[in-house]
Amino acid sequence: MKDKEEDYPLILTAKEISEILKISKPTAYEMMNQPTFPLIRIGRCKRVLRTDFFTWLKG
Repeated sequence: MKDKEEDYPLILTAKEISEILKISKPTAYEMMNQPTFPLIRIGRCKRVLRTDFFTWLKG
């Protein structure tokens, strides 16, 4: 089990976000579609920088 922010990869996927927040993967994708979410699009892939995600989460 990962305990600290640094234990996660630099770029997070919906799967990793769902594990961090203990939510389903579809719910993580819904959250990633919110206008305030710090999303990075790479083609059709959705990613987020670890630091941006945890900053967003704390805000």
